[in-house]
Amino acid sequence: MPKSRIRKKKDDSYAQPEKRTTTKIDMGSGRRWVAPLMLSMFVIGLAWIVVYYVTQADLPIESLEDWNIVVGFGFIAVGFVVSTQWK
Repeated sequence: MPKSRIRKKKDDSYAQPEKRTTTKIDMGSGRRWVAPLMLSMFVIGLAWIVVYYVTQADLPIESLEDWNIVVGFGFIAVGFVVSTQWK
């Protein structure tokens, strides 16, 4: 049969930890521009791609041809990059 571990006795000099104080985070300061810019980049990118498909590659910029999809996804990617600034 295995031998049980020996338990240490509690030290008499134990001091209780100090109580924590709560701090209020100011959520209203700065960066109010992030959410509108992020959402507008998402909407512009999505609209760019939808217009490209609906007009059968005639709009938004005909000379870009299939690169219009890359431009639309570029706007969406910029929206994700901006979203990292949101607090």
